Amino acid sequence: MLALFLFSVIVISLSGVMMPGPVFAMTVARSYKSSLAGPLVALGHGVIEIPLMLLIYFGFASFFKLGAVQVIIGVAGGFILIWMGLSMIRNRATQLTKSEDPPYSSLVGGVITSTANPYFFLWWATIGSALIMRSIAFGIIGFVLLMIVHWSCDLIWYSLVSLTVHRTNHLWGSRLHEIIFIVCGLLLLGFGIWFIGSALI
Repeated sequence: MLALFLFSVIVISLSGVMMPGPVFAMTVARSYKSSLAGPLVALGHGVIEIPLMLLIYFGFASFFKLGAVQVIIGVAGGFILIWMGLSMIRNRATQLTKSEDPPYSSLVGGVITSTANPYFFLWWATIGSALIMRSIAFGIIGFVLLMIVHWSCDLIWYSLVSLTVHRTNHLWGSRLHEIIFIVCGLLLLGFGIWFIGSALI
């Protein structure tokens, strides 16, 4: 039964992590400079996700369902993503230069894009909470394995994305590079506007 539960964790986790979102856009943009961008973004994501899982485990899931909390996260997070998206578009040319350092590291980017996403918290307050409640049936080992397996899905996926982008970007022209940065920036910008709109409506 534990093996079946962990298999369900893998399937559910991958269905969420493989959906394009702010963390994915950050991974793609940062992978031009380093194949380690993906693991670092995943680590930054985990810095927020693992404490959140612990909070839910100890009974704080309802806190993240509160309307006021969702509005605050949505509005604040939305503005942060808009700023990041505009910065990525505005600095698209300099970010391709190896000598130019990005304004924030891949790890920090993973932390910011995770924290700024209200649907990340909502996912854990609903679907994630259900998984955590099911893990309790297997004791503390079930919960620990849930954390390890779920974060491993994040790590493997973002590492694969990062490695693919980094290994193939030399085949692309500078114009295509800029287009990719513009697309990633627009994704962050779009998610930011969507998050603010959803929080206020």
